[in-house]
Amino acid sequence: MVKLKSMDKHNIKYDIYSQIINSELIVALGCTEPIAIAFVAAKARQVLNAVPQSVVVEVCGNIIKNTKSVVVPNTDGLKGISSAAAAGILFGDADKKLEVLSAIKKENKGEIKNFIDEGKIKVIASESPKIFYINVYAKAGEREVSVTLEDNHTNITEITLNGKTIFKPSNNQQLCEKDKLYSYLEVADIVNYADCVDLNNVSFALNRQIELNMAISEEGLKNNWGAKIGKIISENNCDINNKVIAAAAAGSDARMSGCCMPVVIVSGSGNQGITASVPVIRYSQYLNSDRETLLRALLISNLMTIHQKTGIGKLSAFCGAVSAGVGAACGIAYLNGGRYDAIAHTAVNALAIASGIICDGAKPSCAGKIAASVFVGLLGYQMYLNGQEFLGGEGIITKGVDKTIANVGRLAKKGMKETDKEIIKIMAE
Repeated sequence: MVKLKSMDKHNIKYDIYSQIINSELIVALGCTEPIAIAFVAAKARQVLNAVPQSVVVEVCGNIIKNTKSVVVPNTDGLKGISSAAAAGILFGDADKKLEVLSAIKKENKGEIKNFIDEGKIKVIASESPKIFYINVYAKAGEREVSVTLEDNHTNITEITLNGKTIFKPSNNQQLCEKDKLYSYLEVADIVNYADCVDLNNVSFALNRQIELNMAISEEGLKNNWGAKIGKIISENNCDINNKVIAAAAAGSDARMSGCCMPVVIVSGSGNQGITASVPVIRYSQYLNSDRETLLRALLISNLMTIHQKTGIGKLSAFCGAVSAGVGAACGIAYLNGGRYDAIAHTAVNALAIASGIICDGAKPSCAGKIAASVFVGLLGYQMYLNGQEFLGGEGIITKGVDKTIANVGRLAKKGMKETDKEIIKIMAE
């Protein structure tokens, strides 16, 4: 049982951290970028109230990158933007948001390909400066609708019908306030929060994360999904570190190849949700940790992942699996009794090693990047246990874990901006 510290119940950070956990740990079916396209397309069909004769899908480069090579669930293996849009238009339920494609029936899947083959969908690259932008324009008879989504996976910013705006939220201030909440994240406070918070405030989200993310991990280990990274590691290595690495990779193996099992996401990503949680859960089984300790360790892994991703942004040339792999290792350090010192050194050591894995879109190789990221996170923790550390002034590492995390965010968001453009150009070719 975890020994709790005293907690100031009036400390605003504790309420904020619980709010972040409950808003971030939500359920999604399928890779979240194509699912965002399906969601916008389903909303367009809902407003149009008819199957359109023509559809134009306008997307930014990062959406192209993260949709091009990943299987859209419930489509019999179809990939890409047109497949996501067609599935959303024909059979999507916009009210289910990131589970928009969960209700497609087996007998209807063939209609999705037919709709694409009829040439009713045109995809164009957006000139919007937004790094997260989707617009779906659809026409049926004399009616035409346009639905625009920006900045995150469910944030619809405008709907027009026959040229007239029928929806435009006045929540820009609310979004700014929400972003401000993330600026309160600091490693020392994250550790204290995990020790002290009343778990009733966050247990529903955490227990759902355990249930869903372990289920898809077990599916990936059991059956032949994707490049079988998880199975390969599991069948050839037997120590606990390799078991947790395999478990995380296996979940991505299944998810990137169209497995129709939902996951709990983190920072808008199912792969990051799997990576931040499954290694911690699997390690807790090895230690025979009690449920309370596991839930508090998951708070560490999730919040450390979110803390890193805050400076990076939802979409970037920086692979988000690195952030989640570091977060998972910090959660494992917590399971073993480590607190601020262990967690801070684990994070800094790992970031010194792997701040540079590129994101070239969602696809089967994501499982390999997850395996590498969890390995690096665990290596950072092993360094700490052996009294070794990378010091401030070495590369982008600076004194103070939060400052180092800020440096990585700066590198990913600003420094890798041109890298992101070049990756998209290469993929387009």
